[in-house]
Amino acid sequence: MGTHERWTRLLEILGEQGRIEVAEAAELLGVSLATVRRDMEELARQQLLTRTRGGAVLSGVAYDLPLRYKTARQADEKHRIARAAAGLVRPGAVVGLNGGTTTSEVARELATRADLAEHPHGTALTVVTNAINIAHELAVRPYVKTVVTGGVARPSSYELTGPLATTLLQGLSLDYAILGVNAFDPKYGATAHDEGEASANRAMAERAEKVIVVADSTKLGHRAFAQVCATGEIAVLVTDKAAPDELVEQLGSQGVEVLRA
Repeated sequence: MGTHERWTRLLEILGEQGRIEVAEAAELLGVSLATVRRDMEELARQQLLTRTRGGAVLSGVAYDLPLRYKTARQADEKHRIARAAAGLVRPGAVVGLNGGTTTSEVARELATRADLAEHPHGTALTVVTNAINIAHELAVRPYVKTVVTGGVARPSSYELTGPLATTLLQGLSLDYAILGVNAFDPKYGATAHDEGEASANRAMAERAEKVIVVADSTKLGHRAFAQVCATGEIAVLVTDKAAPDELVEQLGSQGVEVLRA
C-alpha cells in the first residue's frame, strides 16, 4: 500500500468512525505504529484530521476527501470507465465536464484521442467545465476549445460553484454532459455531497442533449445529500464490471443504458 493510498484509507476510516487510535489504525492498515504516527502528523499538518493523545479524530473536511487523495481509489476501474465514456463523444461535439477524479480521467482520454488531435478543421472538441484542474490540462491542447465557468472554487474538488457558474451554464447548449457523482441510486438518482456542486452540475445536465454519468460500482446503490438529476434524466451510466446485476436491471427498466467497462 503506497503512501497516498494509506492516507486515503486512514481518512476513510475516520469518516466512518469519527476517531481512531494509533494501534487500531496500524492493525487495519498493516503497518507499524511509527508509520501511522507519521501519517497522522502529516495529515494533521494538512488539516485533514486532528491529532489526539494516542490517535486522531475527524476534521471538518474528511467527509469529502480532497481530489488528490481520491485518485488512488478504484484507479483501474476509473481509467476503464473514462476510456469508455470518452469513446461515446463524437468529434466536433460540445461536452460539459464537472469536477472529480473520474471526469478528470475522461478529460485526459479526450485530450489524447488520436482522431481529435488529427482533426483537420481546427477545433475538434469544445469542452465546458467548472473544474479548474480539467481546464488547466485541456488549455494546452490547441484542438480543444476550453470554456470555463466562473464561480467560487471548492478546495476538495477544484469545482467552481455558485451563481456565476450556473448563470453561464444556463446560457449554453451542450451535446453531452459527462458527470461524476458521489452516489447513484435508481430511486434517488445522481447525488452529490455538496449542494453548491449539485446545483452547478444540475445546470450542466439541464443544458445537455445527453447526460452521461460516470461512477464506479462503489458509488452505486447509495445516495448523498443533494440531487444532481433524477434517474430518468440520465441516458447512460458508465461503470465497472462489479456493478450489481439487480441494480443494472432496475436502471435499464427506467431507460438508463448501462455500460460496464
